Amino acid sequence: MKHYLTITFAVLLALSLQANAYERVKTPATEIVLEADAGKPLRIHYYGPHLADADIESLVASGSLNCDAYPAYGMGKDNGCKALSVVHSDGSLATELRVAESYRESESNAEILKVKLVDTKYPFYVTVCYRAYKDVDMIETWTEFENREKKPVTLTRFDSGLLPVRRGDVHLSYFTGDWAAETYLHEMPLQGGVFCISNYDGVRNSHTSHSEVMLSLDGKAQENSGRVIGAALCYSGNYEIRVETPAGKNHRVFAGIAPDNSFYILEPKELFVTPVLAFTYSDEGLGGASRSFHRWARKYRLAHGDRERKILLNSWEGVYFDINEQGMDQMMGDIASMGGELFVMDDGWFGEKYPRLTDNCALGDWKVDRNKLPGGVSALVRMADRHGISFGIWIEPEMTNSVSELYEKHPDWIIKAPGRDPVMGRGGTQLVLDMSNPEVQDFVFKVVDDIMQENPDIDYIKWDANMNVRNHGSQYLPADRQSHLFIEFHRGFAKTCDRIRAKYPDLTIQACASGGGRANYGVLPWFDEFWVSDNTDALQRVYMQWGTSYFYPAIAMGSHISAAPNHQTGRVIPIKYRIDVAMSGRLGMEIQPKNMTAEEIALCRNAIAQYKQIRPVVQFGDIYRLISPYEGKNLASMMYCSEDKSQAVFYWWKLETFCSELLPRVRMAGLDPERMYTVHELNRIDRNPLPFEGKAFSGRYLMENGLEIPYSHKADGYNSDWSSRVLHLVAQ
Repeated sequence: MKHYLTITFAVLLALSLQANAYERVKTPATEIVLEADAGKPLRIHYYGPHLADADIESLVASGSLNCDAYPAYGMGKDNGCKALSVVHSDGSLATELRVAESYRESESNAEILKVKLVDTKYPFYVTVCYRAYKDVDMIETWTEFENREKKPVTLTRFDSGLLPVRRGDVHLSYFTGDWAAETYLHEMPLQGGVFCISNYDGVRNSHTSHSEVMLSLDGKAQENSGRVIGAALCYSGNYEIRVETPAGKNHRVFAGIAPDNSFYILEPKELFVTPVLAFTYSDEGLGGASRSFHRWARKYRLAHGDRERKILLNSWEGVYFDINEQGMDQMMGDIASMGGELFVMDDGWFGEKYPRLTDNCALGDWKVDRNKLPGGVSALVRMADRHGISFGIWIEPEMTNSVSELYEKHPDWIIKAPGRDPVMGRGGTQLVLDMSNPEVQDFVFKVVDDIMQENPDIDYIKWDANMNVRNHGSQYLPADRQSHLFIEFHRGFAKTCDRIRAKYPDLTIQACASGGGRANYGVLPWFDEFWVSDNTDALQRVYMQWGTSYFYPAIAMGSHISAAPNHQTGRVIPIKYRIDVAMSGRLGMEIQPKNMTAEEIALCRNAIAQYKQIRPVVQFGDIYRLISPYEGKNLASMMYCSEDKSQAVFYWWKLETFCSELLPRVRMAGLDPERMYTVHELNRIDRNPLPFEGKAFSGRYLMENGLEIPYSHKADGYNSDWSSRVLHLVAQ
């Protein structure tokens, strides 16, 4: 229901004389309290555990946060960061927002509060929205702008929302990275000034930084204790998160679409809706915030979050562009013989005029290279069926090459600065298609639709995106709307994904973007998982997957067993360690099986069978991170517990080896203290079982004492520099 009000400043003054109107937005265990007095600014007073009703009226007297919930630029004594800046139709840069009304809407699993604000001079409306879920401790906020002025207004900043945090010993956890080194964790105390996290890639937004932060309110971050707020901007495009700490004032976290070169011209009667900012509160440390995000993701933000992911073999590191029917058939047979469930043919299968032999041609020409695959994709689908597995395929539909039939036909479809030559990417020829163009949207939809129409039994698509926007310009958007490019690109992307999901709701789709470039909640409603990184080195994956787990569940993280020496780092890591790391996410393989030894194949076959036993716990369980690889203790350890605490899976990885080393004994977490758990080692290679194999321990003992894990393996020919253990705990 839309509300269009005409409110004069005199009416606002009259309304401001009314009594305080507090609005409470509640999840099962948390709430945010707002003061939404008509005629006054919208204020945030509190965010945390539930309050008693009697405490609400005394919040201000207690010294509450009392922060402007959506500060606008141009009026008032506060010269700090703003959530909104507008150039009105008469050129004025000043905006002053006051509450016009508030109302609620109900959904099946959530309740939405909407507070409509109006400028004191112009008919310009800002609706601040909050969605509180009834079954997970997650609140989402976003903002809607309505221009009721007679002429266009220009939005020069338009954040999704802000979160205030009381000043104090607050520590910020955030993530940075690069290709093959995504999602590295950093932590720092918040001090005076403004700290900014941003991404301007244009297409992918989680390579160099992540649009998620955690704030530890009681000093240095702790895993399972202390108050923590986690926040994630759910957007697939350019973003900016600013953490402002003015002298003597509270911290304020602003998050939204990056405004740089993206000012937005809002037409009269047009509605602009920002992406969602999701946040949670936990008094169980970082882990508690992670568990809330994981539950919310599986239920509400991840495609098919309630469906087990298949164990797959991807062809990329096995054969790269050397695709042929015999090779694909061999790899399918190999993964099937090891118990795998899916084979994915990666890049190199297409191109007629320009065969895809390297990365410098044919993107956009999604026709099978019959020299490589005489029987087409349909023959491979039938092969997979004969092997008793499913089939998947790689595409990169938002991209083209200058050496392609598509580019020869539609040079006007690429992103390119007016009057300038295009800037090339991968292979010296790659270009980005302009998703703001409806014709391009139709083309990208048709890429998927044609593949699925011809081969309806395809089970899985790996959707890649290997280039960023390197020159700003749309050949579709008019000259006075060039600043809309980044926003319209992702609107077009969303529209296209909506169409694909409407027609193919059961298809599994992976978001790959030069590795982990699309690990974000703006993409995941249409995608089942993401590729964490092109780097499959098991040691580096411990660090990257650790950081990724702060906000994303294991079911979303593609984690593959790859070759040694590793193709990215050259590191030689034994197969058991590689298996143990891969089994902590969505298990897969990225290897040529025919190059593996019989012993390695046997270990993988056994691991796949055992992963199937623990898959429900890993993919749907609660995570407990125990010892961080970032702590410098030469050890990393974590575990997953089923919701009913009947099972758990414990992981232990040694990171370095020293003579006369002393590693900490790891105390477990998340178990039922009163139940007895029988311990079994998975992926065992030692000649003799561990001393505690088959023994039962109370959950209390395991959480208070842990088990003494041997620092090395007693196995013939094994390099004990690489020690790792996976334990399966089953309640009696």
